[in-house]
Amino acid sequence: MAEDIREESKSAAPKPGVLSLAIKEKAALYAAYMPFLQNGGLFIPTTKHFKIGEEVFMLLSLIDDPVKLKVVGNVVWITPTTQGNKPQGIGVQFNEQSGGQEARLKIEGLLGNALKSSRATHTM
Repeated sequence: MAEDIREESKSAAPKPGVLSLAIKEKAALYAAYMPFLQNGGLFIPTTKHFKIGEEVFMLLSLIDDPVKLKVVGNVVWITPTTQGNKPQGIGVQFNEQSGGQEARLKIEGLLGNALKSSRATHTM
């Protein structure tokens, strides 16, 4: 899958984790999206350690859109190690403000009827 994730910055002061995520294919977006969360969310493959409830700042690049979405969310899911075909990573629930609604609407618009699919995702 065409997913590019990297930590953007580190500093001595405690700040939310910063992740940049580029999803270039509809199938990858479907696999990462978590529609069962209030406000929606994304599964982000990463080996960095996070805690449940930790705030993260995401820069999302979706499919062919040149505009990066800035979204704040909280970690609500952790897959600590690769399990079967499920990659290691975190599930981040979008905040209602801070770009969350915009990201949810954009993702659901891109996915359309695929949201009704029963195909497996990174989380379910």
